[in-house]
This record gives sequence, C-alpha cells and structure tokens, in this order.
Amino acid sequence: MSGTEKPSQRNSSMALERLRIIVDQLTAEGAEQLPTERELSDTIGVGRRAVRRALEVLETEGKIWRRQGAGTFVGSEPAEPEKQILSLHENSNMLEVMEVRLQIEPVLARLAALRAAPSDIAAMSDLADRVGKAEDMDSRELWDSALHRAIARAARNTLFLALFDVVDRVRQDTAWRHVREALRTDDALTLYRAQHVDIITAIANRDPITAEKTMRAHLLALQERLLFQSASEAANAD
Repeated sequence: MSGTEKPSQRNSSMALERLRIIVDQLTAEGAEQLPTERELSDTIGVGRRAVRRALEVLETEGKIWRRQGAGTFVGSEPAEPEKQILSLHENSNMLEVMEVRLQIEPVLARLAALRAAPSDIAAMSDLADRVGKAEDMDSRELWDSALHRAIARAARNTLFLALFDVVDRVRQDTAWRHVREALRTDDALTLYRAQHVDIITAIANRDPITAEKTMRAHLLALQERLLFQSASEAANAD
C-alpha cells in the first residue's frame, strides 16, 4: 500500500473488484437482485461504507440499480414511461413540441374528416366558439387544448390519441403557456379563430386533404411566431 492510500480506499477498491465478480455471477445465473449491503459486507470482508462506495461506481456504470426500500438489482434501471413523461418539459422546448405537433396533428385532422361522427363535429364547433370567447390565458389554453384533443379523438386511433396526450401534457408547462400568451396579438387571435373554423368545416365536409392542409397551416402559423420570438430573444441576448 502506498503512503498516501488510506485503508478505506483500499477496502473500497477491493470491494469493487469482488462486486464485479458477484454481479457477473448473478447475471449468468439469471438472478435479479443482489444481497443486502450487510450480507455483501460480510461476504467480501470489508465495511459497509466500502460496499456502498463500490455499489455507487457500479450504478454509474449501469451494472446495477437501486430503489430505496426495495434493494439493489442487477442490470440497468427499467424505464418508467410515466416518470419520463412528467419530466419531458425539462428536457424539451416549445420548438420541439411544434415539430412533433406538425407531424401528428395534420394526420389526425385528415383521419377525423374520414371518421368523425356528427356529435364530434358539433363538439368541435362548440369548443371553437369557447376558444373565441375566452378572455384570459387560462381559458384560452383550456379550450384550445380541448378543441385540438376533440379533433384527435375524432380520428378514432387510440395510439395516435395517446401520443397527442403526451405532447399536449408537455406543452402545458407554465412557462411556455406565458410565452404563447404573449404571442397572441389581436391579429393572431383573429387568424387562429378563422383557421379553427376552416379546419372544422373541412372535417364536416368530409374533405381529408383540406383538413390536413388547414391544420398544417394553422400549426405553421404558430411555429412561425415562436421562431420569430426565439430569434428576437437571441438577438437581445447578444
């Protein structure tokens, strides 16, 4: 042992070496869970602190994962889609949301023109009217989201609707809502109301091509304003 190396450091290194062997053996046996820290400490012959440090290294390497109160498990932590969805807004931005919406919602409008029931179309018209009459940000966001979801629901595709709901949940981040509200000038609101009517009219007329084109034009108008806002903020930052 070198003069600068502490016994705890040596013990941690030894624990890591032994734990690599243990994890490899458990993996080969098809086992899912490691023994407790106390059991590993006794098996390896080092303190629990050394075991804990070694486990931290293996966790960063993706060889094990730990859940408080449940223990330590072999392999990488399984994906938790719900947890990932809830944190998507932290790793995404409004421009990414618009890119995804442009891929999904025009298709949903096209399918809605083919599959919407009369009651669906009546609901869309009512929601569009509510969007137009909304007088504050919260109401506008609420009814606008409800309108676009009604179109998605009328497409009669469960998987598409689930994808829509994921994207819609991400775009409801509070900070983004305020940015969108700032972009809603009187001219913009007039345009959006007219586009909503055109989309619903195309769906009611069973015109899938026009429904898709009109929805795309609507989303492109939104995207253009977001791009302009982003460019302005970048210029001001410089």
